[in-house]
Amino acid sequence: MRTILAPSILAADFKRLGQQVSEAADAGAEYIHIDVMDGMFVPSISFGMPVIKSIRSCTDKVFDVHMMVEEPGRYAGAMKEAGADLLCVHQEACCHLDRTIHQIRELGMKAGVALNPATPVSMLDCILEQVDMVLIMSVNPGFGGQKLLPYTMEKVRQVRDRLRELGKEEQIRIQVDGGVTLGNVDQALEAGANVIVAGSAVFGGDAGANTREFLRKFEEFNG
Repeated sequence: MRTILAPSILAADFKRLGQQVSEAADAGAEYIHIDVMDGMFVPSISFGMPVIKSIRSCTDKVFDVHMMVEEPGRYAGAMKEAGADLLCVHQEACCHLDRTIHQIRELGMKAGVALNPATPVSMLDCILEQVDMVLIMSVNPGFGGQKLLPYTMEKVRQVRDRLRELGKEEQIRIQVDGGVTLGNVDQALEAGANVIVAGSAVFGGDAGANTREFLRKFEEFNG
């Protein structure tokens, strides 16, 4: 399974948001990672459907929407209408996770489940085969610019090993989000991640050039 870069627009320059999304996409990013925060599940508030809808015309790349909100199923339909292709919800934020996953799929989107750093991978045992992606948070969610927590890489390995046991390693992706840079991305790749979220490391400079540098790293790793 090829490795995908998902630049996080939380770190973009909002004066030039559409332009920066286009720069990353044109340079080869296949996903655009969009963090939606409600100020309840996480301390911060980010953006919602109007912003997503406004940049949908900038690119046809996959809009990978990370729902850091309480009971995200309430917004699934609206996110679909705004342009989301993949909706990732937190296990910790869903009272009825199975219902939420099925709701997302019925709307025609791919479904992902995210785990906070302190949540064990075993919490996904009953739902793992029903999702398209597992997101391992490598920082505590809510703020950009944090440092990657090394122990979370073991959780990535655990998900990789479980998917191998199930024969699903070519169907279900593993995403890592939080503190990933060009200097430490090899740790995530070696652990088994194949969707890499990077915010400041992409948008903290020339988005196109940084995207190409990440993709070069992926090529080197995959041989």
